[in-house]
Amino acid sequence: MDISVKIYSDYVCPFCFLAEEPLMQAVDSFDGAQIDIEWMPFELRPYPTPTLKPEGQYLRESWKHSVYPMAESMGIAIKLPGVSPQPYTRLAFEGSFAASAQKKSKEYNHRMFTAFFQDGLDIGKQSILESCAAEIGLDSNKFRSDLSSGRFRSECQRQLLIGRDLLKISSVPTFIINNDVRIPGVLSKETLVSIFEKQLSYHR
Repeated sequence: MDISVKIYSDYVCPFCFLAEEPLMQAVDSFDGAQIDIEWMPFELRPYPTPTLKPEGQYLRESWKHSVYPMAESMGIAIKLPGVSPQPYTRLAFEGSFAASAQKKSKEYNHRMFTAFFQDGLDIGKQSILESCAAEIGLDSNKFRSDLSSGRFRSECQRQLLIGRDLLKISSVPTFIINNDVRIPGVLSKETLVSIFEKQLSYHR
């Protein structure tokens, strides 16, 4: 039996980036089944809701007391990006569908996180998205055309509405495993492996 894992996330959420590595470690160490990972779009602050500013108290305090301690304990390099205000992520999510069409979804999602949280790039700009896409081996012309033409705009909007209105996702990251286990927050490798094992035993 296959295990499906959907992770609702936003590219400007540091905890979504921190959730990625233990998930990949769990998948790599688990040989009991095929595990299909799908990163799903969720906008914490969709346009025209104002996005946060890194110089503001909320981000400085949350990073000082939550993000940096967690990242240090996990050995993950991360820094509060200086892009102010923080970018909207709708176009980056459209890019994720374009990347998926080229079988590069995993690489694209990882690059969005590192572009923002390690390189401090403005992932709200199409030129930045195109550069990142080229770095991970996507067909640059096709990717640019997909974003410029809005090829995946309606599908992106549909998935965003499913997360927000149908599934009532309210925080990210949120894991949905085999459509029946739903857990918010950063999960450890051990927790994920345990969940995968339980799912297999339930469906044998």
